[in-house]
Amino acid sequence: MIRSCLVSALLISMLSGCGTDRVKYTDELKREMADSKIKRITDPDLIETIDNIGQKISVAVQNDLTAALEKTTDPASRAKLCQLQNLPRTKAISERYAVDVSLLGSADIQNKALSQKEREILDAYLYNAKQKLSPISNIQKINDTLFVYNVAVPTKNPICEACFGKQEVPFAVWRLAFSRREVIRRMSASTKK
Repeated sequence: MIRSCLVSALLISMLSGCGTDRVKYTDELKREMADSKIKRITDPDLIETIDNIGQKISVAVQNDLTAALEKTTDPASRAKLCQLQNLPRTKAISERYAVDVSLLGSADIQNKALSQKEREILDAYLYNAKQKLSPISNIQKINDTLFVYNVAVPTKNPICEACFGKQEVPFAVWRLAFSRREVIRRMSASTKK
């Protein structure tokens, strides 16, 4: 009897301790729960997704920057545009895909903020530009969490001269840095649809 009363009292105290607050299933919580599910995704799957997204993003931001550069001749405005400032569409794309978009030139071959792999790729792009070889995109796995998509801007595009001045060889390269986690999230979202 005492035992059943004790069990009943313990059960009532546990139930009353739970309260009426329920877990709120926000979009962020749903995303975190989906991210924690085990998925089998290989590096080739990631590379294919990055290549598809990278192509679309690079074309869109290149068109955005080219159009903005054609609208102004002011050197200060052009410098801001080349730093990808004052480009709302590019900013929106960057936020939507959680990608870091930057425009690199030949001076960035010596940029120590970039990984050794990235500087070597830039040097190869410069070599190809000097040899007048057609540029192709490149994807590098920098570490376990970062992939970088690069593609050269065509030498005849006004971006090369407007952003990097008169060069012996017109040269500019798009750098799109993708977080592995965000790419997997995109892959999961596309398979659900």
